[in-house]
Amino acid sequence: MPGCASRGGREGPYHRRTHSTRCSARNLHTQGDRHRDRGLIVPLTETHVPIDHNLLKEDLRHLVGERHPLSSPIRLQDAEAYLHRHFSEAGLTVTTQPFHALGGTYHNVIGTALPDTEPFQSAPPLILAAHFDTVQGSPGADDNASALAVMLHIARRVRAMKLARPIHFIAFNLEEENLLGSSAYTAMLRKNRETIHGAIVLECVGYASHLAGSQKTPPGVPIAVPTTGNFLAVIGNERSHILTGSVAKAMQSHLPIVPLIVPGNGEKLPDTRRSDHTSFWEQGFPAVMLTDTANFRNPHYHRPTDTLDTLNLDFIASVAEGLMAAVIELAIRPSA
Repeated sequence: MPGCASRGGREGPYHRRTHSTRCSARNLHTQGDRHRDRGLIVPLTETHVPIDHNLLKEDLRHLVGERHPLSSPIRLQDAEAYLHRHFSEAGLTVTTQPFHALGGTYHNVIGTALPDTEPFQSAPPLILAAHFDTVQGSPGADDNASALAVMLHIARRVRAMKLARPIHFIAFNLEEENLLGSSAYTAMLRKNRETIHGAIVLECVGYASHLAGSQKTPPGVPIAVPTTGNFLAVIGNERSHILTGSVAKAMQSHLPIVPLIVPGNGEKLPDTRRSDHTSFWEQGFPAVMLTDTANFRNPHYHRPTDTLDTLNLDFIASVAEGLMAAVIELAIRPSA
Protein backbone atom coordinates (compact mmCIF):
# COMPACT_ATOMS: atom_id res chain seq x y z
CA MET A 1 0.00 0.00 0.00
CA PRO A 2 2.39 2.79 1.01
CA GLY A 3 5.36 2.34 -1.20
CA CYS A 4 5.45 3.34 -4.81
CA ALA A 5 8.28 4.96 -6.76
CA SER A 6 7.10 7.67 -9.09
CA ARG A 7 8.02 8.81 -12.54
CA GLY A 8 7.51 12.54 -12.70
CA GLY A 9 7.10 13.82 -16.24
CA ARG A 10 7.37 11.31 -19.06
CA GLU A 11 10.47 9.32 -18.21
CA GLY A 12 9.94 6.04 -20.00
CA PRO A 13 10.02 2.64 -18.32
CA TYR A 14 13.62 2.13 -19.42
CA HIS A 15 14.91 5.54 -18.32
CA ARG A 16 18.43 5.14 -17.00
CA ARG A 17 18.74 5.79 -13.31
CA THR A 18 21.07 8.19 -11.57
CA HIS A 19 21.95 8.17 -7.89
CA SER A 20 20.99 10.97 -5.57
CA THR A 21 22.33 11.94 -2.18
CA ARG A 22 21.34 9.58 0.63
CA CYS A 23 19.32 10.69 3.62
CA SER A 24 20.06 9.05 6.97
CA ALA A 25 17.62 8.52 9.82
CA ARG A 26 18.56 9.65 13.28
CA ASN A 27 20.52 7.09 15.30
CA LEU A 28 20.80 4.71 12.35
CA HIS A 29 24.55 4.19 12.09
CA THR A 30 24.60 2.12 8.93
CA GLN A 31 25.66 4.48 6.19
CA GLY A 32 29.01 3.76 4.60
CA ASP A 33 30.44 4.87 1.30
CA ARG A 34 27.71 4.22 -1.25
CA HIS A 35 30.22 4.34 -4.08
CA ARG A 36 32.56 1.65 -2.80
CA ASP A 37 33.08 -1.56 -4.77
CA ARG A 38 30.01 -3.80 -4.49
CA GLY A 39 32.26 -6.78 -3.87
CA LEU A 40 33.39 -5.20 -0.59
CA ILE A 41 29.83 -5.18 0.70
CA VAL A 42 28.75 -8.74 -0.08
CA PRO A 43 30.56 -11.78 -1.52
CA LEU A 44 28.62 -11.77 -4.79
CA THR A 45 31.18 -13.64 -6.96
CA GLU A 46 29.33 -16.12 -9.17
CA THR A 47 25.96 -15.24 -7.62
CA HIS A 48 26.04 -11.75 -9.14
CA VAL A 49 23.99 -12.45 -12.26
CA PRO A 50 22.67 -9.48 -14.25
CA ILE A 51 18.98 -8.72 -13.79
CA ASP A 52 16.86 -10.24 -16.55
CA HIS A 53 14.67 -7.31 -17.63
CA ASN A 54 12.67 -9.52 -19.98
CA LEU A 55 11.77 -11.88 -17.15
CA LEU A 56 10.76 -8.95 -14.95
CA LYS A 57 8.50 -7.72 -17.75
CA GLU A 58 7.03 -11.20 -18.25
CA ASP A 59 6.11 -11.49 -14.57
CA LEU A 60 4.62 -8.00 -14.60
CA ARG A 61 2.54 -8.71 -17.70
CA HIS A 62 1.05 -11.79 -16.05
CA LEU A 63 0.39 -10.15 -12.70
CA VAL A 64 -0.87 -6.66 -13.60
CA GLY A 65 -4.67 -6.46 -13.56
CA GLU A 66 -7.28 -5.93 -10.86
CA ARG A 67 -7.01 -8.72 -8.26
CA HIS A 68 -9.83 -8.12 -5.79
CA PRO A 69 -11.74 -10.73 -3.74
CA LEU A 70 -15.17 -9.34 -4.64
CA SER A 71 -14.93 -7.65 -8.03
CA SER A 72 -12.25 -9.85 -9.64
CA PRO A 73 -11.96 -13.13 -7.67
CA ILE A 74 -10.85 -15.15 -10.70
CA ARG A 75 -7.95 -12.77 -11.36
CA LEU A 76 -7.02 -13.02 -7.67
CA GLN A 77 -7.01 -16.81 -7.90
CA ASP A 78 -5.00 -16.68 -11.14
CA ALA A 79 -2.34 -14.54 -9.43
CA GLU A 80 -2.21 -17.02 -6.55
CA ALA A 81 -1.75 -19.90 -9.00
CA TYR A 82 0.95 -18.02 -10.94
CA LEU A 83 2.95 -17.38 -7.77
CA HIS A 84 2.53 -20.99 -6.60
CA ARG A 85 3.74 -22.30 -9.97
CA HIS A 86 6.74 -20.02 -10.24
CA PHE A 87 7.83 -20.62 -6.64
CA SER A 88 7.77 -24.33 -7.45
CA GLU A 89 9.66 -23.86 -10.74
CA ALA A 90 12.29 -21.90 -8.80
CA GLY A 91 12.96 -25.01 -6.73
CA LEU A 92 11.15 -23.88 -3.58
CA THR A 93 9.00 -26.12 -1.41
CA VAL A 94 5.55 -24.56 -1.77
CA THR A 95 2.68 -24.63 0.71
CA THR A 96 -0.43 -22.54 1.22
CA GLN A 97 -1.86 -21.18 4.44
CA PRO A 98 -5.67 -21.07 4.33
CA PHE A 99 -7.52 -18.52 6.41
CA HIS A 100 -11.16 -17.53 6.68
CA ALA A 101 -12.17 -13.97 5.83
CA LEU A 102 -14.93 -12.05 4.07
CA GLY A 103 -17.20 -15.07 4.22
CA GLY A 104 -14.80 -17.37 2.39
CA THR A 105 -11.43 -19.12 2.47
CA TYR A 106 -8.32 -17.44 1.11
CA HIS A 107 -4.68 -18.47 0.94
CA ASN A 108 -1.22 -17.11 1.53
CA VAL A 109 1.37 -18.74 -0.75
CA ILE A 110 4.64 -19.75 0.94
CA GLY A 111 7.76 -20.90 -0.89
CA THR A 112 10.65 -22.16 1.23
CA ALA A 113 14.33 -22.44 0.33
CA LEU A 114 16.18 -24.67 2.80
CA PRO A 115 19.92 -24.90 3.49
CA ASP A 116 21.50 -28.21 2.59
CA THR A 117 22.72 -29.14 6.08
CA GLU A 118 22.30 -28.57 9.79
CA PRO A 119 22.68 -26.45 11.83
CA PHE A 120 21.69 -24.03 9.08
CA GLN A 121 18.34 -25.72 8.44
CA SER A 122 17.25 -25.01 12.03
CA ALA A 123 18.30 -21.36 12.07
CA PRO A 124 15.54 -18.74 12.38
CA PRO A 125 14.32 -18.03 8.85
CA LEU A 126 14.49 -14.84 6.84
CA ILE A 127 11.14 -13.85 5.34
CA LEU A 128 10.64 -11.97 2.07
CA ALA A 129 7.02 -10.97 1.50
CA ALA A 130 4.71 -9.02 -0.78
CA HIS A 131 0.93 -8.93 -1.16
CA PHE A 132 -0.81 -9.95 -4.39
CA ASP A 133 -4.30 -8.47 -4.07
CA THR A 134 -5.40 -5.01 -5.25
CA VAL A 135 -8.07 -2.49 -4.43
CA GLN A 136 -11.16 -2.39 -6.63
CA GLY A 137 -10.74 -0.47 -9.85
CA SER A 138 -6.94 -0.57 -10.01
CA PRO A 139 -4.75 -2.94 -12.05
CA GLY A 140 -2.10 -2.70 -9.31
CA ALA A 141 1.07 -2.47 -11.39
CA ASP A 142 3.05 -0.63 -8.74
CA ASP A 143 0.75 -1.79 -5.94
CA ASN A 144 1.87 -4.50 -5.86
CA ALA A 145 2.90 -6.38 -9.00
CA SER A 146 6.24 -4.55 -8.94
CA ALA A 147 7.05 -6.09 -5.55
CA LEU A 148 5.95 -9.56 -6.63
CA ALA A 149 8.26 -9.41 -9.66
CA VAL A 150 11.21 -8.53 -7.42
CA MET A 151 10.37 -11.31 -4.98
CA LEU A 152 10.16 -13.86 -7.80
CA HIS A 153 13.54 -12.69 -9.09
CA ILE A 154 15.15 -13.34 -5.70
CA ALA A 155 13.40 -16.71 -5.38
CA ARG A 156 14.89 -17.85 -8.69
CA ARG A 157 18.38 -16.83 -7.59
CA VAL A 158 18.73 -18.36 -4.12
CA ARG A 159 18.51 -22.00 -5.18
CA ALA A 160 22.10 -21.76 -6.49
CA MET A 161 23.43 -20.40 -3.19
CA LYS A 162 24.69 -21.87 0.07
CA LEU A 163 22.07 -20.75 2.57
CA ALA A 164 22.93 -19.93 6.17
CA ARG A 165 19.25 -20.08 7.17
CA PRO A 166 15.91 -20.93 5.56
CA ILE A 167 14.26 -18.26 3.45
CA HIS A 168 10.46 -18.08 3.29
CA PHE A 169 9.02 -16.24 0.29
CA ILE A 170 5.45 -15.30 1.19
CA ALA A 171 2.78 -13.88 -1.10
CA PHE A 172 0.16 -12.44 1.22
CA ASN A 173 -3.49 -12.29 0.28
CA LEU A 174 -5.97 -9.58 1.33
CA GLU A 175 -3.45 -6.95 2.39
CA GLU A 176 -5.84 -4.33 1.05
CA GLU A 177 -8.53 -5.71 3.39
CA ASN A 178 -6.92 -4.58 6.64
CA LEU A 179 -3.86 -6.86 6.35
CA LEU A 180 -5.93 -10.02 6.79
CA GLY A 181 -3.48 -12.45 5.20
CA SER A 182 -0.38 -11.30 7.06
CA SER A 183 -2.36 -11.03 10.30
CA ALA A 184 -3.32 -14.69 9.97
CA TYR A 185 0.28 -15.66 9.27
CA THR A 186 1.89 -13.74 12.12
CA ALA A 187 -0.79 -14.94 14.55
CA MET A 188 0.16 -18.50 13.55
CA LEU A 189 3.84 -17.72 14.20
CA ARG A 190 3.04 -16.37 17.65
CA LYS A 191 0.70 -19.26 18.49
CA ASN A 192 3.37 -21.79 17.51
CA ARG A 193 6.06 -19.83 19.41
CA GLU A 194 8.20 -19.63 16.30
CA THR A 195 11.08 -17.20 15.88
CA ILE A 196 12.30 -15.47 12.73
CA HIS A 197 15.49 -13.67 11.82
CA GLY A 198 13.40 -10.89 10.33
CA ALA A 199 10.88 -10.05 7.62
CA ILE A 200 11.47 -7.83 4.59
CA VAL A 201 8.15 -6.67 3.16
CA LEU A 202 8.07 -5.19 -0.35
CA GLU A 203 5.34 -2.61 -0.94
CA CYS A 204 5.18 -0.70 -4.23
CA VAL A 205 8.72 -0.62 -5.63
CA GLY A 206 8.26 0.37 -9.25
CA TYR A 207 7.68 4.11 -9.60
CA ALA A 208 10.56 6.60 -9.64
CA SER A 209 11.09 10.18 -10.73
CA HIS A 210 14.22 12.25 -11.25
CA LEU A 211 12.29 15.52 -11.27
CA ALA A 212 12.74 17.99 -8.43
CA GLY A 213 9.61 18.29 -6.32
CA SER A 214 8.27 14.86 -7.27
CA GLN A 215 8.47 13.54 -3.70
CA LYS A 216 6.20 14.48 -0.79
CA THR A 217 6.75 13.63 2.86
CA PRO A 218 4.16 12.19 5.28
CA PRO A 219 3.33 14.45 8.22
CA GLY A 220 5.52 14.02 11.29
CA VAL A 221 8.47 12.21 9.68
CA PRO A 222 11.48 13.20 11.83
CA ILE A 223 14.12 13.22 9.07
CA ALA A 224 14.82 15.36 6.04
CA VAL A 225 13.45 13.49 3.03
CA PRO A 226 14.72 14.28 -0.49
CA THR A 227 12.24 16.13 -2.69
CA THR A 228 13.23 14.06 -5.74
CA GLY A 229 11.43 10.73 -5.83
CA ASN A 230 14.18 8.41 -7.04
CA PHE A 231 14.99 6.63 -3.76
CA LEU A 232 13.72 3.59 -1.89
CA ALA A 233 12.58 3.98 1.72
CA VAL A 234 13.58 1.31 4.25
CA ILE A 235 11.26 1.63 7.24
CA GLY A 236 11.57 -0.27 10.51
CA ASN A 237 10.42 0.13 14.08
CA GLU A 238 12.60 0.34 17.17
CA ARG A 239 12.58 -3.43 17.67
CA SER A 240 13.80 -3.81 14.07
CA HIS A 241 16.62 -1.26 14.11
CA ILE A 242 19.40 -3.82 13.55
CA LEU A 243 17.55 -5.42 10.64
CA THR A 244 16.77 -1.99 9.18
CA GLY A 245 20.40 -0.97 9.36
CA SER A 246 21.64 -4.19 7.79
CA VAL A 247 19.18 -3.98 4.89
CA ALA A 248 19.86 -0.29 4.24
CA LYS A 249 23.62 -0.79 4.31
CA ALA A 250 23.52 -3.75 1.92
CA MET A 251 21.25 -1.99 -0.58
CA GLN A 252 22.81 1.46 -0.64
CA SER A 253 25.38 0.78 -3.37
CA HIS A 254 22.60 -0.23 -5.79
CA LEU A 255 20.18 2.69 -5.49
CA PRO A 256 19.54 5.71 -3.24
CA ILE A 257 18.23 4.57 0.14
CA VAL A 258 16.38 6.56 2.80
CA PRO A 259 16.23 4.60 6.08
CA LEU A 260 13.78 5.49 8.84
CA ILE A 261 13.29 4.07 12.33
CA VAL A 262 9.86 4.88 13.75
CA PRO A 263 9.18 4.99 17.50
CA GLY A 264 7.18 2.15 19.00
CA ASN A 265 5.22 0.44 16.24
CA GLY A 266 4.74 3.62 14.27
CA GLU A 267 1.50 4.60 15.99
CA LYS A 268 2.38 8.30 15.76
CA LEU A 269 3.25 7.94 12.07
CA PRO A 270 0.27 6.01 10.66
CA ASP A 271 1.50 6.35 7.07
CA THR A 272 4.41 4.07 7.99
CA ARG A 273 2.02 1.28 9.04
CA ARG A 274 0.09 0.74 5.82
CA SER A 275 1.39 -2.68 4.78
CA ASP A 276 2.04 -6.22 5.95
CA HIS A 277 5.16 -5.39 7.97
CA THR A 278 2.78 -3.95 10.57
CA SER A 279 1.38 -7.43 11.27
CA PHE A 280 4.91 -8.54 12.21
CA TRP A 281 5.45 -5.45 14.36
CA GLU A 282 2.21 -6.03 16.25
CA GLN A 283 3.24 -9.60 17.10
CA GLY A 284 6.71 -8.51 18.24
CA PHE A 285 8.71 -9.73 15.23
CA PRO A 286 11.43 -7.64 13.52
CA ALA A 287 10.34 -6.42 10.09
CA VAL A 288 11.11 -3.68 7.58
CA MET A 289 9.14 -2.27 4.68
CA LEU A 290 10.81 -1.41 1.38
CA THR A 291 8.75 1.18 -0.47
CA ASP A 292 8.80 3.99 -2.96
CA THR A 293 6.28 5.70 -0.66
CA ALA A 294 3.11 5.10 -2.71
CA ASN A 295 0.81 8.13 -2.90
CA PHE A 296 3.56 10.42 -1.62
CA ARG A 297 5.16 10.00 -5.04
CA ASN A 298 2.93 8.03 -7.38
CA PRO A 299 -0.14 9.88 -8.73
CA HIS A 300 -1.55 6.56 -9.98
CA TYR A 301 -1.73 4.92 -6.55
CA HIS A 302 -5.00 2.97 -6.09
CA ARG A 303 -6.30 4.34 -9.39
CA PRO A 304 -7.18 2.81 -12.77
CA THR A 305 -4.00 4.39 -14.13
CA ASP A 306 -1.66 2.20 -12.02
CA THR A 307 -0.64 0.40 -15.20
CA LEU A 308 2.43 -1.37 -16.53
CA ASP A 309 3.51 1.54 -18.74
CA THR A 310 3.88 3.85 -15.72
CA LEU A 311 6.56 1.67 -14.11
CA ASN A 312 10.30 2.33 -14.26
CA LEU A 313 11.91 -1.01 -15.06
CA ASP A 314 15.42 0.23 -14.28
CA PHE A 315 14.29 1.26 -10.81
CA ILE A 316 12.67 -2.14 -10.23
CA ALA A 317 15.88 -3.86 -11.37
CA SER A 318 17.91 -1.72 -8.96
CA VAL A 319 15.59 -2.72 -6.12
CA ALA A 320 16.10 -6.37 -7.08
CA GLU A 321 19.88 -5.93 -7.14
CA GLY A 322 19.86 -4.20 -3.77
CA LEU A 323 17.56 -6.74 -2.18
CA MET A 324 19.71 -9.58 -3.48
CA ALA A 325 22.68 -7.95 -1.74
CA ALA A 326 20.66 -7.75 1.48
CA VAL A 327 19.64 -11.40 1.24
CA ILE A 328 23.26 -12.41 0.69
CA GLU A 329 24.25 -10.40 3.75
CA LEU A 330 21.50 -11.89 5.95
CA ALA A 331 21.06 -15.45 4.74
CA ILE A 332 23.94 -16.69 2.57
CA ARG A 333 27.10 -18.39 3.81
CA PRO A 334 30.30 -16.61 2.76
CA SER A 335 32.30 -18.26 0.00
CA ALA A 336 35.22 -20.34 1.27
